[in-house]
Amino acid sequence: MARLPGGALMSRAAAGLASVCAGLLGQVYGSRVAILVGSGDNGGDALYAGALLAGRGGAVTAIAAGERVHAEGMAALRGAGGRVLAAGDGAAVTTMLGRTDLIIDGLLGIGGRGGLREPAAGLADLSERARGDGAVVVAVDLPSGVDADTGVVAGPAIRADVTVTFGTWKPGLLVDPGASYAGTVELIDIGLGPSLGPPAASALQAADVAAILPRPSAESDKYRRGVLGLLAGSEQYTGAAVLATGSAIHGGAGMVRLVSARAALTAARQHWPEAVVAVADASAPEQSIEAAGRVQAWAVGPGMGTGEDAAGLLAAVLATDLPVLVDADGITILAAHRELLSRSAPTLITPHAGELARLTGADRASIEARRLEHATAAAAELGITVLLKGSTTVVAEPGGAVLVNSTGSAWLATAGSGDVLSGLAGALLAQGIAPPQAAAAAAYLHGIAGRLASQDAPIGASDLITALPAAIRTVTQAAAT
Repeated sequence: MARLPGGALMSRAAAGLASVCAGLLGQVYGSRVAILVGSGDNGGDALYAGALLAGRGGAVTAIAAGERVHAEGMAALRGAGGRVLAAGDGAAVTTMLGRTDLIIDGLLGIGGRGGLREPAAGLADLSERARGDGAVVVAVDLPSGVDADTGVVAGPAIRADVTVTFGTWKPGLLVDPGASYAGTVELIDIGLGPSLGPPAASALQAADVAAILPRPSAESDKYRRGVLGLLAGSEQYTGAAVLATGSAIHGGAGMVRLVSARAALTAARQHWPEAVVAVADASAPEQSIEAAGRVQAWAVGPGMGTGEDAAGLLAAVLATDLPVLVDADGITILAAHRELLSRSAPTLITPHAGELARLTGADRASIEARRLEHATAAAAELGITVLLKGSTTVVAEPGGAVLVNSTGSAWLATAGSGDVLSGLAGALLAQGIAPPQAAAAAAYLHGIAGRLASQDAPIGASDLITALPAAIRTVTQAAAT
C-alpha cells in the first residue's frame, strides 16, 4: 500500500466488483441495484463499484447503515447519478429492496466481529427476503457478519449468492458456517505481494493433490506400493471391514492386510479376494497384530466395537512405531484411554464433531460452529494430526497450517462414508505420505468421488469405492492441463 498511490487498491477492487456484478446482471442499463453501506473500506469499494454501474445506466441506490460513510466513494456515486437513503427511512428502504435486481453488501469488512447489530441486522433480513424474491446478493470481500479468520457466524449475517473477495481468500470463506454464507467466491487480484508467512488456512486444488499422490514406477511391487494393516469390522459390523478394505485397495495400497472377526473376514474376502486376512484374537492382541505380517501403516477403528477386547487391539497397534490412523470406534476408545496417544510415531485421527467432543470434552455445538478453532486446539492439545469431518473438512497438525477441503456433496452424509475415507487415508499413509497431506488428499478425493457417484442423486458408501479410480483420474488429468 505504501508503494501505490492513495486509493489504487480500492480502485482495483471496485473495478473487479463492478465487473462481476455486471456479469450477474447481464444488462446493466435499466437494472436496479442497491448497496448496503457501512463506515469502512468495504463500503467504499461498494460505492465506487456502484458509481461504475450507475455510469453504465443502472439505477443505483445506496442505503447508509450509519452516519459515517466513505466520503469519496459516496461523492463518486452521487456524481454518477446514484441515490442515497438512510437505513432509518424504513418504508422507503423496504420498498426499494423489494424491487431490486442486485444487492451489494458493503456493511462490514475483515475487521467485523460478532453478529450484525441494528440497523445492519434489519438490512440483512430485508436482503434475505429480496433473495427469496429473485434478487442476487453480492458480498464485498466476505459476507457481513461472518468472521474472516474463523468462519464463525455469531448472529445475524448476510447470506450471499456470490462473494467477491480481494487479494486472497480469507479463512472464513473456506470453513463452515461462513462458507455456506459466501455462495460462489470470485477472487479479484488487486496486486498484493506474496505472504510474509505461512497462510492461516489453505484449500488444496487438483494440482496440489496430484503432486501428493504416489505414482508406481516400473520397479514397483506390492510392498513398494505400500501395505496397509487394517483393523476394522466385527461380528456385528461386517460392512465396515468391507468398505474400508475396498477403499484402501482402490486408493492405491499395494496390499491390504485385514485383521478382524471371522464374520467380517468372510464378508471382506467375498468382496475383495485380493485382501490378506487374519483373525483378531482379543486374548493375545500383540500376537494378532504381529501375525498380520509386514505393513507400512495401520488404520484402526471402523466397526471394531468399543469394549475391552477392542481396546486391547487398539493399544497393540498404537504400541508400534508405524503411522496409525484412528477413526470411529477407535476414537471412542481413545476418549477413555487418552494415554494411548502418547507415542512418537505419526498419528492421525478422523473424528466427526460428536467424536471430537467425547475426546476433548468440548461442546459438540461449539465444535460445529467453530470448526477451525476446535480442530487446531485438538491437534495442539493431543500432539497429533486431526481431520475433523463435517460440512467442511478441516485438517490441523500441531503448530502447522490448517488444510481445508473444498470438495464434497451433501449426498456423502450416508452410512459407511467415513469408513471409506478411513481406508483411503490409511492407504495414503501406507504409501509414505505424511498425515496432514494424506488426510487432506483423501478428503479431496473422497469429495470428488461423492460428486462423481451421486450426480445429485442418492448414493451408498459402496458407490464411493467404485468412483475412486475416476476421482483420481479427474485430479491427475486436471493437474496435467
